Amino acid sequence: MADQVYKIIELVGVSPESWEKAAANAVAVAAQSLQDLRIAEVVELDMQVDEGKVLAYRARIKLSFKYHTDED
Repeated sequence: MADQVYKIIELVGVSPESWEKAAANAVAVAAQSLQDLRIAEVVELDMQVDEGKVLAYRARIKLSFKYHTDED
């Protein structure tokens, strides 16, 4: 097996319904332009609030994907 390299990026997903859907939204959008996604780690959860009401759930994630070389 050849050496491998992974890049980690940080994204924030947003959903009006739940933190789980917010995180899933971030992964789904990233998957549209990135290949070979490996690990999504939720690093922070928060909510957007206005006048005492929750407007949106936000999930900050670290997402890793594999760099490919000509040998892959």
